[in-house]
Amino acid sequence: MRTASQGFLSARFASVCAGVALASACIATPPEGIRRQTDGEGGGFDFEPDPQTSSSSSGGLPDADPHALLGAAPTHGPFNGGQRVLLHGNGFSSKVRVWFGDVEVDPSAIVPVDPGRVQVTAPPGKAGPVELTTQNGDDASTRRSLPGGYVYDALYASPSSGPVAGGTSIELIGQGTRWDATTVASIDQKPCTSLAVEEPTRLRCTVPQGTAGAKTISVTTGDETILVLDGYTYEDSENGYKGGLSGDPLAGRLEVLVYNNFTGDPIPGARVVVGSSLSSALTGEADASGVAVFEDDALDAPRTVTVAATCHSPISFVDVPVDTVTVYLDPVLTPACGAAGDPPPPVGGKVGSAGLLDGEIVWPESTDTGTAATWSNIPSPQRATERRVAYVFTLGSDPLATFRLPSQAQAILPETPGQLGHAFSMYLAPGNRSVYALAGIEDRSMTPPRFTAYAMGIVRGIPVLPNQVTGDVFVQIDQPLDHALSMDVTAPARGAKGPDRIQANVSIMVGNDGFITLPVGAQSPLIPFDGQLTFVGVPPLDKDLFGSRYHSSARAVTGEAGLAPLSVVGRVLSTTTSEAARIGDFVGVPTLETPALNGAWDGAHLATSFSAGAPVDLSVYDIASGNGLLRWTVAVPAGSHAIELPDIRQLGVDNGALPPGPITIGVYGARIDGFDYGKLVYRQLKAQGMTAYSLDSFSAHL
Repeated sequence: MRTASQGFLSARFASVCAGVALASACIATPPEGIRRQTDGEGGGFDFEPDPQTSSSSSGGLPDADPHALLGAAPTHGPFNGGQRVLLHGNGFSSKVRVWFGDVEVDPSAIVPVDPGRVQVTAPPGKAGPVELTTQNGDDASTRRSLPGGYVYDALYASPSSGPVAGGTSIELIGQGTRWDATTVASIDQKPCTSLAVEEPTRLRCTVPQGTAGAKTISVTTGDETILVLDGYTYEDSENGYKGGLSGDPLAGRLEVLVYNNFTGDPIPGARVVVGSSLSSALTGEADASGVAVFEDDALDAPRTVTVAATCHSPISFVDVPVDTVTVYLDPVLTPACGAAGDPPPPVGGKVGSAGLLDGEIVWPESTDTGTAATWSNIPSPQRATERRVAYVFTLGSDPLATFRLPSQAQAILPETPGQLGHAFSMYLAPGNRSVYALAGIEDRSMTPPRFTAYAMGIVRGIPVLPNQVTGDVFVQIDQPLDHALSMDVTAPARGAKGPDRIQANVSIMVGNDGFITLPVGAQSPLIPFDGQLTFVGVPPLDKDLFGSRYHSSARAVTGEAGLAPLSVVGRVLSTTTSEAARIGDFVGVPTLETPALNGAWDGAHLATSFSAGAPVDLSVYDIASGNGLLRWTVAVPAGSHAIELPDIRQLGVDNGALPPGPITIGVYGARIDGFDYGKLVYRQLKAQGMTAYSLDSFSAHL
């Protein structure tokens, strides 16, 4: 059986050689007939090599090659490129060039750190091992190659990380693969809980429950197995790509799987109701593995599925058209729900599970000359209260997030020490992470403080492992923030309650990694509004931002605080600033008709209508009681409707039903690009998974 791990072994051997005392046998050799040169003749850096980082010094060999390429870290990565790779060797100059196979890395993606280290961004490539090559400028005598020095993985996962509870729906994208109905995929030697081959190079896997850390992905078809080490990372977080609806159209059989949303454990005894009324519904309980199966000839058309459990918030999916419902119920976090009187289980990250990232922000001049950073693309302060400053951020998950200036303790100043630039450290959740830096002028004497960014840099694909340090991450500040992006906004009509103003913002969508929040400021014209808004201070989408997209959004909100009723167009993507982003098609604001405002709810009937606007793909009710401790989520396909739910209070007091008292009913109307209700995932029940949405809240009581 041929495995991709054979290529990994050769690449890993190459990198291991770099740390072995007798490493001369592993050093890439110069081209035949080329003489060796001294560092001065080879165009080396203008400063002396650091003996702790120079590979020739660490080798301890008196006649070591002054121009050596020893290895790469990491030694493998996705075939679509974009990963940070640190090359180790000797004699690298500030003009070093790098090749992955026959593909030369763009100079803007190279950061020469010192004579022993070069940071590069891997270009896309063909799956399998490739030869790494370095050369100082046009000096062919310094050209060195390392066969099999880097391996392009034959597949990658998107997203590449998720919660330890499992349940995340991921895509595995392959290159040159021939996946079919016999294909088996596993994460950390555990098979996917569900697997669907969509194309010979694309399959969908539901991730099994796991333990924190980076894990191996394996995909086997026939006698061929592809292994990707560190291909998926379990972490203590929630991404929403899990649970929901899947499978084939209903045809007499329905399977409902019920799990704890925090731990991923099955919830035996959870009550499942298939139907809109208890008097006519099919009912059952989840078994020890959290599964409830219904077989009935009447299951030949869409049915409402409701799941409730003791000390868990219930959920309902109206008119389910498929045969599999995967549910993750939120535990009710009260002492009364703790086992044997124990407090409720903790949520969030575990202490010590993060990884530490150590790096520096650098400027192109520092990599060219080997001298300290110059901040040349940042203007000089004009007032005594102003200063040059930079901050490092992680990509966010919310494209609508407002930029917030970090604390002064996180400021990187021109006097901040560093080897090539200015050092920084930050803790990150494990996984393949991306960080970006913004540099500009700050004035904290104002209220609120003012920060104007003039340049930025980004590094993608940084492997962060739990409880470990990832070092030598260099963020080059080479992207000017000198472009202006315009939006043509057509606001929705102003209603009696609102909305009454627009809030618009711009962010950068970096592939599947996340979003860059920019300090370009939100703009808030009053409704009615039909005109253009301009945002100055966005970067061109080239260099390390090539392939990214501008994410324009506008929110029609009520009041300065941006409250409901509101309507949000949250995803207009573009790649150029030469044309204005057109934003309209706001979703109409919902009106709850049943129950009446401040009236009594019978626990079963809900009716909602939407004002004029874009069509609604999905309606979501968030019914909260007990000061928000218990919430019933109800998903309904399409917009205006009147529905009936089973009154789960009739199941008994310990079934997760809402208790008597005041309730708040939030109603979302969502537009979702490419939406298919039969493939709904939990992320689409929240604002971050909706292309556009409206929201309003209403009071009632049980």
